[in-house]
Amino acid sequence: MTRRNLITGGAGFLGSHLVDRLMEAGEEVICLDNFHTGRKDNIRHWLGHANFELIRHDVTVPIRLEVDRVWHLACPASPVHYQSNPIKTAKTSFLGTYNMLGLARRVGARLLLASTSEVYGDPEVHPQPESYRGCVNTIGIRSCYDEGKRIAETLCFDYQRMHGTEIRVMRIFNTYGPRMLPDDGRVVSNFIVQALQGLPLTLYGDGSQTRSFCYVDDLIEGMIRLMNGDHTGPINIGNPGEFTIRQLAERVRDRIRPGLELTTQPLPQDDPLQRKPVIDLARDLLGWEPKLSLDEGLEPTIAYFRERLQEGG
Repeated sequence: MTRRNLITGGAGFLGSHLVDRLMEAGEEVICLDNFHTGRKDNIRHWLGHANFELIRHDVTVPIRLEVDRVWHLACPASPVHYQSNPIKTAKTSFLGTYNMLGLARRVGARLLLASTSEVYGDPEVHPQPESYRGCVNTIGIRSCYDEGKRIAETLCFDYQRMHGTEIRVMRIFNTYGPRMLPDDGRVVSNFIVQALQGLPLTLYGDGSQTRSFCYVDDLIEGMIRLMNGDHTGPINIGNPGEFTIRQLAERVRDRIRPGLELTTQPLPQDDPLQRKPVIDLARDLLGWEPKLSLDEGLEPTIAYFRERLQEGG
């Protein structure tokens, strides 16, 4: 029997790659997106396919559909976008997750929540295991996203306890790859676009803060394994390779335009100083770990942005 999959945020960066994987596997996909940060171009190649349906809809408004699985990815994920309308961001995490859990409960579907490493805040424990409860500023400029995802996780586990709803919760660490928005404000896309345009690369702070970067194909594989497996989570999905932001800038610059200057700006409020996942649970329970190194993943990502910029996109 072919499964019917609902993907919220399905025209976005991660969502569209998930659409590709499920469609290529012969499953049915309903893509739900309000196109705040999603792009129709990301899923255009499936329009008109018998197994694919696109609905323009905002998850803060309830919707009635008959599906087997709900992949709940809808929410702006970069600071530029989620801080542009912080109340809407919080509503998307709270009301959107509430509505999708209600749908899943009604039809007996399994729901996967795309949560985030941001639930760990500016961590006092390094690297971060799933057991760490985080250090989040509840009134800071990032809290609309951090706290939004924390309440989304809370709702999932309360639906599981109260109603027996099947849930899967993944905590996503920094992910990059083709179909990121050129202006989304995330560090990988920022550096690549600046370098391709011949501009100085902007570091916030002194560039010593660390991140772990997971290529999108690896991330989607982990997501699918979690949904198909028997483990509720939360489970970290990310690449444990840790780099300073300065190291990332130098890697990007050396691939595109080696002579470019690195400039510095003040560090934004509550920007985490270090971030690295412990992925023991993913290895042990899902048999998953990332395959691509940062150097391997940067090549197709740079090629994608080069093409986009040449198109004037």
